[in-house]
Amino acid sequence: MDDAVIQFLRTNPIIGRCRLSAQEMEHLADLLRKECISPHVEQVVQMVEDVIRIDPHLEWREILEQAARKIVSFLHAAGASIRIFDRDADGLVAFGSFQYYAEAGRERSIPVDKSVAGKVIKSGKSYLVPNILLEPDYTNKDVVRDLGFNSLLAVPLLIPAFVDGEHDIHGSIQIYYRETDRRFDPLEVSNAELMARRVSYVLARKRIIDLQKLNIQKEKIVEKIFVKLSHREGIKMKDVFGMMIPELVPIIQVQSCTLLSVSEDRQSVWIELEYPQDQAIYEICCVLPVNEYPYLRALLYDTEKMGDYEHERITYSYLLIKDPLRSRLSNDELKRYAVRQNVNSVLVIPLRADEQINYILVFYAKDRRQQFSGHEIELLTFFGKEIMKALRIEKLDDVLHDFKNPAIAIAGFAKRTKKLLDGGDLENARARLSEYLDIVVQESSRLQELAIYSTVEGREREVNFSEVVERRFRINEEAIREQQRRNIRLIDETREPGLIVYCSPIGLERVLDNLLDNATKAIPEEGGELAVASYREGNMAVCEIRNSGKISAENVEQIKRGDVKGRGLNIIYRFIQANRGKLEVSTDDSTTTFRILLPLHRSPSQES
Repeated sequence: MDDAVIQFLRTNPIIGRCRLSAQEMEHLADLLRKECISPHVEQVVQMVEDVIRIDPHLEWREILEQAARKIVSFLHAAGASIRIFDRDADGLVAFGSFQYYAEAGRERSIPVDKSVAGKVIKSGKSYLVPNILLEPDYTNKDVVRDLGFNSLLAVPLLIPAFVDGEHDIHGSIQIYYRETDRRFDPLEVSNAELMARRVSYVLARKRIIDLQKLNIQKEKIVEKIFVKLSHREGIKMKDVFGMMIPELVPIIQVQSCTLLSVSEDRQSVWIELEYPQDQAIYEICCVLPVNEYPYLRALLYDTEKMGDYEHERITYSYLLIKDPLRSRLSNDELKRYAVRQNVNSVLVIPLRADEQINYILVFYAKDRRQQFSGHEIELLTFFGKEIMKALRIEKLDDVLHDFKNPAIAIAGFAKRTKKLLDGGDLENARARLSEYLDIVVQESSRLQELAIYSTVEGREREVNFSEVVERRFRINEEAIREQQRRNIRLIDETREPGLIVYCSPIGLERVLDNLLDNATKAIPEEGGELAVASYREGNMAVCEIRNSGKISAENVEQIKRGDVKGRGLNIIYRFIQANRGKLEVSTDDSTTTFRILLPLHRSPSQES
């Protein structure tokens, strides 16, 4: 420092004209150090410490606003704005300012190309603009003209990544002055760059704190799912959703939530889960055609260009409908639901595996959000993927639970077939042999479908309701025979033909098997009756199962609320709710009656 000051004095032409002696030169150098350089260094150190002391626990916007205020004060500027590069939206976000009121209170997307901030971010170097009105890459000239800003100094901002797979965050601090054709001296630029590096330090601390919070929240999610998995009755997704949603409240004020699975041809999605279950978010059944939902089309078909728009924000990681009533990504169904339930924004998160979207998580929120941070989306995505894992486990539990009936049927009818074959009178037994073998083939196919059920869709289609009821009643009869419950009298009541419903055949079969199995088990040891009927009631197809035996009024109320522990009833409830059906239960002194009701299906010709 000493040599540098003396060398400057010796080579400066103005000082040279004074013809100072060596002793006078050293005295002048010492005076400059003590009276000029030292106070300035102290001022710089004080400002650096002021910036470093900004609380990293504040929100990003608050940190940047405080930093902008300190920089303006230190550099005697007129205002400042800080812009961060948003990788998802491929644009810059005005994310903090001081005395630059055009961006106060909102995050406005700015193109990277043809912008001063973009130049700084791409080059990593400061950029000086002596006259803003003459700068071709500063397009927002009306704003600075109104504010009286005529020149600016833009310096780079860098927040490093700390985790593999994350990206560094780049930005620009734009410092405005009122002078026109301002000359920026090197010391001024160096001070501004030093302040930017200290701001980066605070933001790096903020990023570390956010990562710590993220990991804690992830651990809570995993822990709650693990605890639920450890229960003997197995995992039930409606319970998991109910436990998890409160953990997300600090991020998003969830009104409701839906988990959708995507078909292999990407033409439709299935409703896997809804929270809460009585919201009726979608007005049709559990299968949604992608073409009728613009936000699903945007995700699955890339019909929209990524970017931040007035009523929607479209990124690789998420799609945000900022205003469901005005967004071009809404449909009439979503608008009606938004009005009915006071939904002010909709967040749609694709859940990818090997770059393929297999599931979609949709949050309907009370708060009106403009964007989400990377850590918020990471946590919500993590939540969705953990829910997906738990859903697969639940389906596997369901499949294992439902293997019993078809296995019993195969064993029973195989024995009957062998007995007929051993009898030798094959000609007279041909019809029965064919019937028994048909049942063995059908139930074997059903076992195969159950085995792959956890990885495929329900394959909804038109189903003859009464035929399925008849077939499952027959299979349950065989199960009763195998259990040697000879004191149970079976009553095959009304079978109204022509009842067509639209659902997963295997799902309907599982529901009927579970209801019939439960009814059979509920019949007292001394015996009783089991009666089954199917008929039309208004626009619903009804299967009525009545068995001897009474259940308590308390149990009836629990079943009506869906507050059940049994896996069979849980399977029934999920199917009924997904297909907009109903489950009714009643009991008297000697019998219990269950009724499942499903909407009758109308073909396109009937609709017209």
